[in-house]
Amino acid sequence: MSYKENKMFELDHVAVQCPDIAAGVEFYIETFGAQVLYQDATWAFLKLGAGKLALVTPTQHPPHVALRVDEATLDAAAANAGKPVDLHRDGTKGIYVDDPHDNVIELICYPPGETVYEAPKPILE
Repeated sequence: MSYKENKMFELDHVAVQCPDIAAGVEFYIETFGAQVLYQDATWAFLKLGAGKLALVTPTQHPPHVALRVDEATLDAAAANAGKPVDLHRDGTKGIYVDDPHDNVIELICYPPGETVYEAPKPILE
């Protein structure tokens, strides 16, 4: 799978595993002034400075780096990888792919009007 021809992606977030989401959220708020964008018992999405951090329980998601793509790119990548596009509980859509060293990369898109977040700015070409 190659994306070098496609400039339609940008770093969206980093996800780290956290067995206690509430304690993790409290730590990032108190230590770094993070803002909660979304939180439930098994997952939290935080605004941290200019970036975003996902806290995920080990049984829900792997640690990963997420690249934001448009929906057409996501659909093409999913077809190329032979994977279905997952609909996440916050309304985002994505797939996970592994790099050659078993690092997990998520390709994620924010369909306008379908997520719990304010629609992000369009990706610049």
